Amino acid sequence: MNRCTQTDLRTVTRKLNKTCAIILVTMMTALTVTPAFAVSSTTTLAISNMTCSACPITVRKALFGVHGVEKVAINLDKKEAAVTFDDAQTTVKALTTATENTGYPSKAVGVH
Repeated sequence: MNRCTQTDLRTVTRKLNKTCAIILVTMMTALTVTPAFAVSSTTTLAISNMTCSACPITVRKALFGVHGVEKVAINLDKKEAAVTFDDAQTTVKALTTATENTGYPSKAVGVH
């Protein structure tokens, strides 16, 4: 084998090793950051102290302040809120705490 061929082979081998290392690191990174599949849950909260048409605005704002809340539907007549949320990001306890912190204590009356 002549000298030129040996140099070319070494260069190709180094480049191949670098490429394999990059591919390996990329694959390992992709495997470690694969997100879990989120499941949406819906709960109905019975909310105390809602007495006027401004109350649902405050409650809605408090609930949307919780990370993972996707949808809020409030019924002032029934004093209830139907909340759809990502159960991988939040809990019913976090929802009830959010309403309580704004002056509207609540409790879960159903989870779907």
